[in-house]
Amino acid sequence: MSDYTDVDKQDDLHILHSMGYAQELERRMSSFSNFAISFSIICILSGGINSLAQATSGAGGAAIGLGWPLGCLISGVFALGMAQIASAYPTAGGLYHWGSILGSRFTGWVTAWFNLIGLVTVLGAINVGTWGFFAGSIGPWFGMNVDTTTAAGFVNQIIFVAVITVFQALINHLGIKLTAKLTDLSGYLIFITAIALTVVCLFGAKSWDVSRIWTFTNYSGTPEGDASVWPHTGSMWYIFALSLLLPIYTITGYDASAHTSEETIKASESVPKGMISSVVWASLFGYIMLLAFLLAIPDMNEAAKQGWNVFFWTLNSVTNPVIANILYLAIFIAQFICGLATVTSVSRMMFAFARDGGLPFSKALSSVSPKFRTPAVAIWIGSILSVLFVWGASLVTIGGASAYTIVVSCTVIFLFLSFAIPIVVGMKVIGTAKWPKMGPWNMGITAYRLVGVLVILAMIVIFVIGVQPPNQWALYITLGFLALTAVIWVLFEQRRFKGPPIGDEVAKRQMEIAAAEKAIGDA
Repeated sequence: MSDYTDVDKQDDLHILHSMGYAQELERRMSSFSNFAISFSIICILSGGINSLAQATSGAGGAAIGLGWPLGCLISGVFALGMAQIASAYPTAGGLYHWGSILGSRFTGWVTAWFNLIGLVTVLGAINVGTWGFFAGSIGPWFGMNVDTTTAAGFVNQIIFVAVITVFQALINHLGIKLTAKLTDLSGYLIFITAIALTVVCLFGAKSWDVSRIWTFTNYSGTPEGDASVWPHTGSMWYIFALSLLLPIYTITGYDASAHTSEETIKASESVPKGMISSVVWASLFGYIMLLAFLLAIPDMNEAAKQGWNVFFWTLNSVTNPVIANILYLAIFIAQFICGLATVTSVSRMMFAFARDGGLPFSKALSSVSPKFRTPAVAIWIGSILSVLFVWGASLVTIGGASAYTIVVSCTVIFLFLSFAIPIVVGMKVIGTAKWPKMGPWNMGITAYRLVGVLVILAMIVIFVIGVQPPNQWALYITLGFLALTAVIWVLFEQRRFKGPPIGDEVAKRQMEIAAAEKAIGDA
């Protein structure tokens, strides 16, 4: 970080102090590291592989060839809006802070809860996805029982998720420098592995039937497809819309760049660039990789019947076991680091919300380890909650479907809602006294408002397709949570929660800021 001058450091400090916060976390992340942490959470080797069946058992080849770029655009418009705000207000837990200062205490509080619940549950979902990949690739090497329909297999899943989450939390606890090194490594690993997988698929394919890229085939229901993916038969356009969940589920998590703002050098420039570039490169490399995979599938009809096993079935058919196992190991490491980066995101969100008194036991959750300069309590509490979510939700069924899969569908809705709220409230106040100054990354007021309109439309699409069978109960859970949130706000939080410092409160905090930085050893 030789290019990080004293002037740059003072600029970062000035911006943070102007928002009423002390520099308690350690600025050790470069611009590339800020990109890499979002790129690692997006991880095309995680969602792009684990969610493949939503396309191959849905609308067929066109669900990848046409659906992937469309879904990436739907998800990407949120990154554009968030980048504009992040450049002006680069702070940990940025979404919560943006929702508050551009809207009100209520919009900030709601944004925080949507984002926090989404992050905790998505951490669990990522690590369950890693288990699923492990079970289909590496687990058999050790003769493990990976059948979660049996008691032994279910216990193995929970133990696996708990163990890797502990390691992810421990690495985070030991400092942002170690975490950043691993996510930097993951950035390169994802690029290299995606290229290697592309080459293996293209050279292993029996023939290149490029017409698959635009060919629609309705594989929903039985016997044409795997009923565990889409247990009903719908119209082609309906099934194609549901297949968009493959890219939408994958291209998310770029809010990590915002959550690590206070640990990133030249944050006003680095954070928005990290968000946008992570989405662009993940979308591009993911598309190339998935097109190669699509061409490598031996038979589309058989692939549809494979359901969630389609990736392993295809790769094992186009290459020898040694190469396949090398790729499996690389993908597994990338998926582990994806969870590691998500722990970082969860903990920074929890830390930021707690330092403004938004959570129970806020004092403990907002504490920073003097030795490692990390929000240690928030790291461990967020990680423990994610494991408890996986364990508890996996034991419950709702309407015959696993509560876990239903809640994960809600998770995506909650995350995108937390992205949308600050963007939409910002449409009204951009260029006014509430948001008078843009950061160095500035698309202009008119362009921002256009992006805001696209965000509203994209949010409607995500909500509608996210509550379709087999996740129809997600609609009732989401609406119930919205109602519960409103009740809690009116009865309790409206009077208790003060929100982030704004206006005169910022000036009043300057002595506290100086004391906090002195206590942490940064005076």
